[in-house]
Amino acid sequence: MKARFQYRIYPTDQQRQSLAQLFGCVRVVWNDALALCKQSEKKPKSAELQKLVITQAKNTPERAWLSEVSNIPLQQSVADLDVAFKNFFNSCKGKRPGRKVGYPKFKKRTNNQSARFRIGGFSFKDNGVYLAKIGIINPIWSRELPSAPSSVTVVKDCGNRYFLSFVVEVEPVQVETKNPSVGIDLGIKTFAAMSNGEKAESPSYKKLDRKIRKLQRKLARQPKDSKRRNVTRIKIASLHNRIADTRKDFLHKLSTKIVNENQVIVLEDLNVAGLVKNRKLARAIGLQGWREFRTLCEAKSEKFGREFKVISRWEPTSQVCSDCGFKWGKVDLSIRSVLCLNCGTEQDRDENAARNIEKVGMGYRHDSKRTQRESQTTSVASPCEVSRITAPLER
Repeated sequence: MKARFQYRIYPTDQQRQSLAQLFGCVRVVWNDALALCKQSEKKPKSAELQKLVITQAKNTPERAWLSEVSNIPLQQSVADLDVAFKNFFNSCKGKRPGRKVGYPKFKKRTNNQSARFRIGGFSFKDNGVYLAKIGIINPIWSRELPSAPSSVTVVKDCGNRYFLSFVVEVEPVQVETKNPSVGIDLGIKTFAAMSNGEKAESPSYKKLDRKIRKLQRKLARQPKDSKRRNVTRIKIASLHNRIADTRKDFLHKLSTKIVNENQVIVLEDLNVAGLVKNRKLARAIGLQGWREFRTLCEAKSEKFGREFKVISRWEPTSQVCSDCGFKWGKVDLSIRSVLCLNCGTEQDRDENAARNIEKVGMGYRHDSKRTQRESQTTSVASPCEVSRITAPLER
């Protein structure tokens, strides 16, 4: 399987100028090729686009500066555009699973910048990486590469940070586990409630998010293309990076712990696109990174030989008692615990849902209809009586 290893770099002033020139050339080649595709009735092939926007463009006075950078990232930019179009067409035809992929867009100078080097455009020298027409760059080697990389990408984010990203082949690892399975119910304050009783609290992003909202109001008042607006934009990007780094660190540690300790990981397929339509919870949901957590668990399960399962979003995991299977129906989000009148057990809302997720994922389910028929004969709960709800706890 393939994996991506990313390292921070601190290029010199001369290398920053060379990288800025390279990013600009890659961006112009992408935009020129996309403009030709929009003007043509039929999309040209990748080889034709490379000939038009690279080979022939170098002979014109308007694009003569394309010859000052390496040709490999320019060719790769056109190849990436071809892949973007294939993904878009496959998504329109229904051949690509997941959310629909949009039409390729023009690249902007203020967005993240990147340039990819294939084999032949980079090499390892001493403790650094040599990039064609850039020079030797010394990354901060936080860990060793498991194998020789097939490509390396130079990335500059909106906060003016530079990274080297390598794509390498990784062999699956078999590690013994403590538990056979675990079900995970995702939330906001309690990010993950597990069927074994453990809970993982989500980091607080409120302070940084408040600063971002304040700076965004300031940005809206500043005139476009001004120096102060650009400074404010970089400050906002830096704060977004801090939130993203905090979230990524938390999700990586949690997903690694879960995958190392459990053989089968079961999650619920959440409709995040529908949940964020709730204007009161949209900002909090967007900061959690539920999809990123699911992607990390799935990738690490494949790496360590675990089984990863996702149950349907229509399973009533929060409406059924995990002990007896009695269905008490929908409960408001402010209610954090429910007393089941069929078995007399007080259930924590999140832990109960996590246990139900595990049971559904492993194929063990209570017969809810049979349980409800039995509950009609008891003196504790009548058929029309809803389970008693305890006092709401702090969410």
